Amino acid sequence: MAEGSPAFITVARRPAAYRPVEERVRDFQDVSEQRPEPQSREQASRCINCFLPFCHWSCPLGNDIPDWNQHLAQGNWAEAYRVLQATDNFPEFTARVCPATCESSCVLNINDSPVTIREDELAIIEHAFAAGLVQPHPPRRRTGKSVAVIGSGPAGLACADQLNKAGHEVTVFERDDKLGGILRYGIPDFKLEKWVIDRRLKILEAEGIHFSARVNVGVDYRWEACLSAFNAVCLTGGARAPRDLPIEGRGLSGIHVAMEYLTQSNRRVAGEAIPPSQRIDAKGKTVAVIGGGDTGADCVGTAHRQGAKRVVQLELLPKPPERRRPTDVWPDYPSILRTSSSHAEGGERLWSIQTKKFLGAQGRVRALSCLQVEWSQPQPSGKPLMRELPGTECDIDADLVLLAMGFVSPEHLGLLDEAKVRYDARGNVATDAAYGTSIPRVFAAGDLRRGQSLVVWAIAEGRHAARSIDRFLRGSA
Repeated sequence: MAEGSPAFITVARRPAAYRPVEERVRDFQDVSEQRPEPQSREQASRCINCFLPFCHWSCPLGNDIPDWNQHLAQGNWAEAYRVLQATDNFPEFTARVCPATCESSCVLNINDSPVTIREDELAIIEHAFAAGLVQPHPPRRRTGKSVAVIGSGPAGLACADQLNKAGHEVTVFERDDKLGGILRYGIPDFKLEKWVIDRRLKILEAEGIHFSARVNVGVDYRWEACLSAFNAVCLTGGARAPRDLPIEGRGLSGIHVAMEYLTQSNRRVAGEAIPPSQRIDAKGKTVAVIGGGDTGADCVGTAHRQGAKRVVQLELLPKPPERRRPTDVWPDYPSILRTSSSHAEGGERLWSIQTKKFLGAQGRVRALSCLQVEWSQPQPSGKPLMRELPGTECDIDADLVLLAMGFVSPEHLGLLDEAKVRYDARGNVATDAAYGTSIPRVFAAGDLRRGQSLVVWAIAEGRHAARSIDRFLRGSA
């Protein structure tokens, strides 16, 4: 290649590196390996600093990706960090668990391999921590206004961080034993080790944010008392009502919703003692995971580490193609086959499979009664139609079934019903354009408001809600 050729031509994309499968399935430590800093600079140099950066367009946070990639390529780590943290409160979270929709929208992805945006982001934030660039910066002045943020997941933490930076007194309430919400209890350590969360929480606390765990607002802290004690409240409790599968045999033991399984596993990894009679353990079992998304993949990886005999993941929808369809035009996020690190560790993936009933013996699940389905698209604007295929009935052995079919809404019983908030048609908390709920002085953000979504969207929601709350408290809304 001639001298002076662009780096995206002379430098090949190097995707994330992972620890060997035979090593990582023995523990719950991070499956990925951080790359050397020279390699990060080299990979960042592939960015062509587009005039119209669609990666920026597709990122819910509006991260200025070309700018910090350019600084990274030049070795200006401090400047790269400055640009990154201007739009992303927690790059160490998003760089580990975000599916990187920005990479799908990279201009290079039209006919080449996209920039390794997520890995570049991780390199920047971890270098910043190691170099001492990430330090507490408490606000110089306080406004005298107070805000309660209910829920300590990514939306709640981002909202609290922004409001605290604006000088308001912020208290974050969390009903669980420890802070972090879905980051701590829903995402396995092999994707996000919990010291990463604790490291950030220490900084937020040093900046003046008050944290109050094991407080279930609406239950052991009355809603009226909370509302009267603060100038504003932001609800960020997430969407935790799981989608169930109410078919014949659902009452058999050995069938659990995915978040119950993942939460308990995370608690066990953290050293919490779970009585043997209450443990959901895949050791020596044949595990069926119903649901083909990220949560299902997390169940697959967890089951491998617990010593499952066999793991099968079932998906009702057909197998996606490996490349974009004509209808999946760039720069949209394509519906293509995605293989996680958990899938690379073993197990089977079955597509277009419908579970009709659970089969059991002596009160415990033993198999799934399934059949294949066929999907058709009657017209471009219509919904796909599903048709059961006669003669394809089969039984799939399973003595542990995990339902990973997503979430339908936030939990209504308790805080939300007591507060008498208005819900939208999907059961989420309804808000106006300024994130205000039907109750004066009460705002909402995150999955609780928009429905089940990505961590990066939750952070963006928390930031937007904080801006509206700040304007309200300052009397400019």
